[in-house]
Amino acid sequence: MSRKKALLLFVVLALVALAAYLFSHRARQSASAPAAGARSSVPVQVSAAARGDLDLTLTLVGRVEAWSTVTLRARVSGQLQSLGFTPGAHVRKGDVLAQIDPRLLKAQLDQARGVVARDRAQLQKAQADQQRYTDLLAKGFVSKADFDTYKANLAVARAALQSDLAAQELAQTQLDYARIVAPFDGVVGAPLVWPGAQVTADATDLFVLNQDDPVRVTFAIPQDSLPAVRTALARGAVTVQATVAGDHGRPLRGTLEFVDNAVDAATSTITLKARFDNASRRLTPGQYVQVSLPTTHLTGVVTVPVPALQSSSKGSFVFVLGADGTVQQRYVETGPTQGGRQVIDKGVTPGEQVVVEGQMLLADGAKAHVAK
Repeated sequence: MSRKKALLLFVVLALVALAAYLFSHRARQSASAPAAGARSSVPVQVSAAARGDLDLTLTLVGRVEAWSTVTLRARVSGQLQSLGFTPGAHVRKGDVLAQIDPRLLKAQLDQARGVVARDRAQLQKAQADQQRYTDLLAKGFVSKADFDTYKANLAVARAALQSDLAAQELAQTQLDYARIVAPFDGVVGAPLVWPGAQVTADATDLFVLNQDDPVRVTFAIPQDSLPAVRTALARGAVTVQATVAGDHGRPLRGTLEFVDNAVDAATSTITLKARFDNASRRLTPGQYVQVSLPTTHLTGVVTVPVPALQSSSKGSFVFVLGADGTVQQRYVETGPTQGGRQVIDKGVTPGEQVVVEGQMLLADGAKAHVAK
């Protein structure tokens, strides 16, 4: 084969190879076009706008208070003989918590009882004398003046007995005061004095007793929220929830029972208190808790999840996914937020699918599909 023919054959083969390559490349482009179109549809997550009732609540920090707190003191002076409790323990009403040395007080009571016994004997003699002289007076054997003397002696004996009975009762009361008992069920704190110490009546603090069932939770709300709270109270009892940090149990439920009579001028807040049953002892006086207080009940409002709401210089908007997979940017008028739901006053109708995840890749009119 001549050199010219060989060159011509080479050129023909090169053209055939080039044509085959171009045909294959165009085929691959055509095959990849649908996939590219699929990739242009943005994967999103959606949620339906819903119509229903919504309770608005205030979330506040509250502090637990004992239902009642009493600092017990001795009612009589003497030496503290013993303590009848374990510090921090629960005690029942009537339990003996402390004992003051009763010996001196018992001796005083015995002395008062002796005086009363003497007075009773003297009263019996005076009564017998009067009866005897009554008979003698009727027979004319004694004068009226003598009879009046014995009659007066009887009155004096009765008065003396009454006075000494009161002294005996006082001595008995003083002896009873030597036993210090719990005035109610509660938790007793650490002793402030120990056995052997000399205590003074109505002056020496012995220990503190807290009544912890029920308890109160105290919190403050802004004065602007007060009208809504009063409206809620007008409808009936207002339920308050309390959540304890680190306690994974269900929130505790109580009842609002106190609204203060004045707003604090320094903070523009007003104090409220709620009553909580506390048989489980989940609430401890002095503890801080999170309080949820319902204020307003909204009826028939349209809500969407809070993550659906986006912001721009023109206002708030959401992306609404249509049945054809097209996204519409919809500007809305918003209301209050509660429990992860945003109230939409205008712009969205119930049942429409709003995008809650994937909005960063969207624009008005873009294509989207729900990611699996």
